[in-house]
Amino acid sequence: MQHPYTALPARAYWRSGVAETDRDGIAGLYVPKFPITRSTAIATAGSCFAQHIGLHLRHAGCHVLDAEPAPDAMPENVARAFGYGVYSARYGNIYTARQLLDLLREVTLGTPDPRFVWEAAGRFHDAFRLSVEPHGLDSMAEVLQLRRHHLRRIAGLLAQTELLIFTLGLTETWADRLTGRVFPVCPGVKAGTFDPEQHQLLNLTHAQNLTDLADCLALLKGFNPNMKLLLTVSPVPLTATASGDHVLTATSWSKSTLRGVAGEFSTHPDVDYMPSYELITHPGAQPQNGGHWFAPNLRSVSQAGVARVMRVFLSAHGLDPQAKFATPAKASALAEPEDGLVCDDILLDTFGTDAAQ
Repeated sequence: MQHPYTALPARAYWRSGVAETDRDGIAGLYVPKFPITRSTAIATAGSCFAQHIGLHLRHAGCHVLDAEPAPDAMPENVARAFGYGVYSARYGNIYTARQLLDLLREVTLGTPDPRFVWEAAGRFHDAFRLSVEPHGLDSMAEVLQLRRHHLRRIAGLLAQTELLIFTLGLTETWADRLTGRVFPVCPGVKAGTFDPEQHQLLNLTHAQNLTDLADCLALLKGFNPNMKLLLTVSPVPLTATASGDHVLTATSWSKSTLRGVAGEFSTHPDVDYMPSYELITHPGAQPQNGGHWFAPNLRSVSQAGVARVMRVFLSAHGLDPQAKFATPAKASALAEPEDGLVCDDILLDTFGTDAAQ
């Protein structure tokens, strides 16, 4: 008797696709929708995990764009602390599709809003990229001048970009009630002042995320009609949640929402999904010899885990199919805690330490 299950490939069955396969490879887990070569002009953005992707792509010889390179004389550790070379522009962490959408709209307008210059201890900060000037600037005018420069650079970046790799990180975000703009971190954590009358917590739903991504893609196509989008979901758990739930269940809610959104949106012909989330978190993808891909804090992804994700990704595109890039030159600097990543949300962990005492 013939039916749809009689002639499926091995990857369609759990036994042959997972239980009895080499879990170091898991053949057929990622089948690219469109090719990526070393000449493809790639831009990276997203949550902290996206920093790993950009680093490994560069090491593999891929053409990763950098719209705001560091000054030649600046030491590498200082450059990273000021947001240079972390992503394809100095936009800092972009945790949600809503945050990306806000940024793209602002780039289209080209004019920053002075209401989003925050002050702390006499220093002035860009509310949307607190990590790129960690010590703040001398005046509001200086912040606005640098942001105008930043927006122009992003516009130029997007015009060149053939592929944007965007890593979805969170569904929880804090928003300005009046304008609807969302922030990478809650006001008052590093700069600014939290005001419950002015700021509200959003926990973006599947439908809201899907709409935001559709609007993002439309704007991206306005910069380059041929641009394609590759989505990933960060496997890194939430640092903290303001939802009222336990952080474990809040993490599950957030990540499952984002995974569902990425899957549904990747049915678009110019959008693909790469399963970094599954490769790190799914029991069927854990190391053959036991253990898992997380560091002892159960949050940071180990260097071996990151290398495994990138090995699957690059191999699928015929780029460095051997694991020779498992410890890229710069990766040695990414030591615990937090793998040396530049992450706004890790600031929240300080308050958790205080609460536990």
